[in-house]
Amino acid sequence: MKLTGGARGPLSKIVAALALIAAVFAGSAALAGGQLMGVASCAGSTCHGRAEGNGAVVRQDEIATWQEPSSPSGAHSRAYAALTTLRGRQIGATLGIEPTSSSECLGCHATTGGARGPQFQLSDGVGCESCHGAAQSWLPTHFTVGGSHAANVALGMTPLERPSVRAKVCLDCHYGSDEGGQFTSHRIMAAGHPRLSFELDLFSALQQHHDADADYASRKGSPSSVRLWAVGQAEAVRRSLSLFRQPQFGTQGMFPEFYFFDCHSCHRQITDGPQRKLTFETNPGRPILFATPPYNDENMIMLSAVARVLAPGQASGFDSAVAAFHKAMGQGRPEAVAAAQKLEAAAASLESALDARGYGADEAFQVIAAITDKATSPRFTDYAGSAQAVMATDTLLNAMVRENRVTVGAAAGIRASINRAYAAVESPEGYNPGSFRTALGQAARSIEALR
Repeated sequence: MKLTGGARGPLSKIVAALALIAAVFAGSAALAGGQLMGVASCAGSTCHGRAEGNGAVVRQDEIATWQEPSSPSGAHSRAYAALTTLRGRQIGATLGIEPTSSSECLGCHATTGGARGPQFQLSDGVGCESCHGAAQSWLPTHFTVGGSHAANVALGMTPLERPSVRAKVCLDCHYGSDEGGQFTSHRIMAAGHPRLSFELDLFSALQQHHDADADYASRKGSPSSVRLWAVGQAEAVRRSLSLFRQPQFGTQGMFPEFYFFDCHSCHRQITDGPQRKLTFETNPGRPILFATPPYNDENMIMLSAVARVLAPGQASGFDSAVAAFHKAMGQGRPEAVAAAQKLEAAAASLESALDARGYGADEAFQVIAAITDKATSPRFTDYAGSAQAVMATDTLLNAMVRENRVTVGAAAGIRASINRAYAAVESPEGYNPGSFRTALGQAARSIEALR
């Protein structure tokens, strides 16, 4: 699967910044148990190690895709090697740790959490079992004649075709978890770790090693990109709030853990000249005092938009919970934790509804319209939320192409509009909220014209 029109110009830069770097610097799920068999155990020429994807059931070139040296599809295989780069060494020196042996790094840069079989290599980075689960129990049977995916899952394989399951696995590193070595604190980011950003459908497409063909559908069900994107947004909200509520993650000494807050509302140019330069805009979704550091609500904004379209009965309740949470952030830690728990419950309810509903031909158009309408657009006052919005717009357009609702030629014809929106979030330093909102609106109108 290729992104419509190809990744060129601003598109390639934003994918590199928000996808490739995030994948390289955060990629592995800690495993609960079972022996790790290693990538080599999957690499036979009759399994997943072919040079060409011409297998009868699955492509069988999955290892080659995973190892692709320069594209996002190979980012997981490069995760361990990233620890040995100049950036990795500098981060380790600043923190006083050895990146290639510290659990603080290996929790996401390698496959961890189980006993190691004879073919396991830590240097493989984020290997097959990071996502699919420790393979000791299911490896001998999953390729047998008459075997089934259900049988593999029963033996411990992770059912990644389920959006909520996939979201949880990915977010363990692409946002953080309460497992050892899977939380990128502000301390780690201050040492030089890149900011994490994640969107489930886009990142799934960048990492996709399989064909979602008729055989896939018969074994695992027909995938829906809109469902995957929407459930991913809901699970991201849940994960953020769940970690924030835990004292060991929510605070660092006398300070709040700044990882949860919007980076660029504080990290700005400070001058003593006579003309001020405001980088903080009043946001209608956040009832907070001017210049109060805002909680990073990029996924909350997306979930609010999708709720109005796909779960309208829960939309107002979710928005009220979001507003109450932001307000509580200015009151105190106990009030914020209580409000976070209520908002987490509202997001969980939305996730269940979004995962259970059916999806037709028009939802992607409707969601894009909601992301850019008068209710949502004024909330794009910060870089992180704006980057999430343009990723959502692009991934939903690609969903329409994959599902034959928009032709490849038509999507390519409006690529310039999408690229202008990407250019508006090309860098945090040059981000301008008004310019971004204009560019995103133009892109949305171009997509609506294809309807």
